[in-house]
Amino acid sequence: MRTPLIALISGVLAGLLFAGTASAGVVERSGPAPTGKTAQTANPIYKTGKLELKKCEEQPVISNDLDSARVYLEFLMDCLNESWEYQFSKAKLPFSKPSFETISRAGRPTACGKFPKGAQAIYCNVNKKITFLLSPEILSQSTELFLFEVVAHEYGHHVQQLSGIMGAFANRKYKSDKAYLAELRKIELQAECFSGAFLGSVWQSLGRRQSDFSYVLDFSYDTVSHGKATNIAYWLKRGFNQESPGACTTFSAPASRVA
Repeated sequence: MRTPLIALISGVLAGLLFAGTASAGVVERSGPAPTGKTAQTANPIYKTGKLELKKCEEQPVISNDLDSARVYLEFLMDCLNESWEYQFSKAKLPFSKPSFETISRAGRPTACGKFPKGAQAIYCNVNKKITFLLSPEILSQSTELFLFEVVAHEYGHHVQQLSGIMGAFANRKYKSDKAYLAELRKIELQAECFSGAFLGSVWQSLGRRQSDFSYVLDFSYDTVSHGKATNIAYWLKRGFNQESPGACTTFSAPASRVA
């Protein structure tokens, strides 16, 4: 029987404010990646069509077993790298793989400061690294899609970093916290959509039931940094259905869809 976990809910959606604020001092200008508003509204990555990788076999994972969860995530990272590298080649944008590590407790130092409490995983722009907390809460449901969806979400922030989307967000001056959070939600909802696009592209190879995906959608809940539950689920499902980063245009979406 599936039992919703409050502690897990708070982590599932956490690329957090942490990733956005840490990027504020990092500006990348290498290669042809666009800058400014164009990077967010007319990025070449949006025009690359469906993600091409159609097969990503999940590795066996055992509930409450840290080692099998770590191996599972490392294999997923290989799939994510292969899929997005080809997408970036179609966009004629430079690509590099992110670093990846798993940890077993919050508070561990990263290049963006201590790993924050309440987060399940973070992407640090400083060294392009995904750090994933394999907490008891997520390990208890490791056979569900949470490991998959969370790491794909954080990889979405790497896509934003390489394509210039994150830089445009970090370099903008905000008149208020409200204005900042409004833009942060677009970042987080887009990463959720990128996650859905990858998940949808390899879905047929996973051998899972549709209810597995619905279960993840049902965990969505309102948060100031990621938006309303209905919008989180909307963008994850939109990416899943279209299998393309072109579905993830949160920066040109109606305000009601990024609230």
